[in-house]
Amino acid sequence: MMHKLPNRVFLGGDHGGFKLKKRLMETLPREFPDLQFEDLGTYDETSVNYPEYAAKVARRVSGGEGRGILICGSGIGVCITANKFSNVRAALAWDLASARLSREHNDANILCMGERLLDSELALEICRTWLGTEFEGGRHQLRVDMIHELEKGQSGGTS
Repeated sequence: MMHKLPNRVFLGGDHGGFKLKKRLMETLPREFPDLQFEDLGTYDETSVNYPEYAAKVARRVSGGEGRGILICGSGIGVCITANKFSNVRAALAWDLASARLSREHNDANILCMGERLLDSELALEICRTWLGTEFEGGRHQLRVDMIHELEKGQSGGTS
């Protein structure tokens, strides 16, 4: 099942992801002119709390307004935070395969990365891969549907 992805991409992160987010905001809009990129902060390297910025992006994605890219030092904190929101499937990617599979198999709608763990060129290539990969649907749709059922408080799986 192919479906139309929203053309908006929200970027956010804490001070540990600021430099990479800035680079992505400078590069991705030129490479993906059909997408609208919006920076939801932070806007400098002053120490801030990652849950605030992860929540800003996750709220927009949860509401169906677009996809998201979140960056902190490791990518783990923003990923955990984002996944607290309904309709969010945030995935931590560390290489091209994890980025591609998060889209193909999991229909991830938020990409999470760690600035302190990735070379900026690899991180940029991860974004390109993630943004350019479609969800395969099929047998994977059943699993995504099971996740939605779990969000509603139902078992969704086997005991």
